[in-house]
Amino acid sequence: MPKDLQDNICEKNVFSSIYNKYAKDVHNYLYYKYGEQFNPNDKAQDAFVKLWENCKNVTLSNAKAFLFKVANNMMLNEIKHQKVVLRHQKIKPKDYTHETPEFLLEKEQFLIKYQKVLENLPENQRVAFMLNKVEGKKHSEIADMLGVTRKVVEYRIYSAFKTLKNELDGFNIK
Repeated sequence: MPKDLQDNICEKNVFSSIYNKYAKDVHNYLYYKYGEQFNPNDKAQDAFVKLWENCKNVTLSNAKAFLFKVANNMMLNEIKHQKVVLRHQKIKPKDYTHETPEFLLEKEQFLIKYQKVLENLPENQRVAFMLNKVEGKKHSEIADMLGVTRKVVEYRIYSAFKTLKNELDGFNIK
């Protein structure tokens, strides 16, 4: 059945009057029930946003109940979320690995050698190699950035890769 113009919450002045009438009450209800830590002012504002989004489905007589129900549900959802956050904070991260100390030492030494070889590469090779392998840029993108042809970029990356392979035992990259 069609609504009266007075019952149309989507009208700016009707919505404004509802806001002026219930905003403080919704905030106070949330504040007294749940306290300040869950931002009752934000939840009250969000409830009015939900009312505005659903203004065609909510009648003027149901607006107050809708606001309080939505605001209460938002607070309950926030409390559930906070419980999940607290539960995950209690879980301690693993402070161990299945890697042997020898492996960790070799890994660290390899990284130091890798960095030294990279430092000794000519700048143009190092830049092209790092842009491709570290940042994942395509050869054509690198060529545009450096102002050279794609073939030059491919040659620089190949040369850097060849140097790294010769200097480092077991160096392999995809």
